[in-house]
Amino acid sequence: MSKIVIASRNKNKIEEMKSLVSDLGIEILSALDFPNLKEVEEDKPTLEGNALKKARYVHKITGLPALSDDTGLEVEALNGAPGVYSARYAGENVTYQDNVMKLQRKMDGKKNRNAQFRTVVALISENEERSFEGVCKGEIIQEQRGKKGFGYDPVFLPNGYDKTFAELDAEIKNRISHRGKAIQKFLNHISG
Repeated sequence: MSKIVIASRNKNKIEEMKSLVSDLGIEILSALDFPNLKEVEEDKPTLEGNALKKARYVHKITGLPALSDDTGLEVEALNGAPGVYSARYAGENVTYQDNVMKLQRKMDGKKNRNAQFRTVVALISENEERSFEGVCKGEIIQEQRGKKGFGYDPVFLPNGYDKTFAELDAEIKNRISHRGKAIQKFLNHISG
């Protein structure tokens, strides 16, 4: 494998995934490098289904190995919501802040603040179709803290830490995060 395409146009996600796989020594491209790629509708009922759908499409169009992920924040008090709808929790074409604000409204008055981020990374290449899951458990805090990261990072406090994902240095976040754990499984797979 000399090249791989990250099947995403989300610049934050691309940057994070590129830093996680940078040691591979291969050329890392993204959907942004292929203007003819259409946006893939995430209409599957599971994270794995969406990740596989995006990676299959990008592989089919580019002919290159494709790496995709879908991530959901799963909150116990909300019966696992927003889950597969995390990116569009507050509606279509909304900002990260809109989603965080809706989550905070839904969590108002809830005593159980346990949550987890879950990522499924899918790899599609000429001769293989695999998925790798990573989970990071934590809790939803009431006040937003930190300027780093993206999405729900300012309100997610990982277990064992006193800083939110938005306050942690990227190196620490990448090591303990859901996406970091899923990518590590992918790296172990391709190096093993």
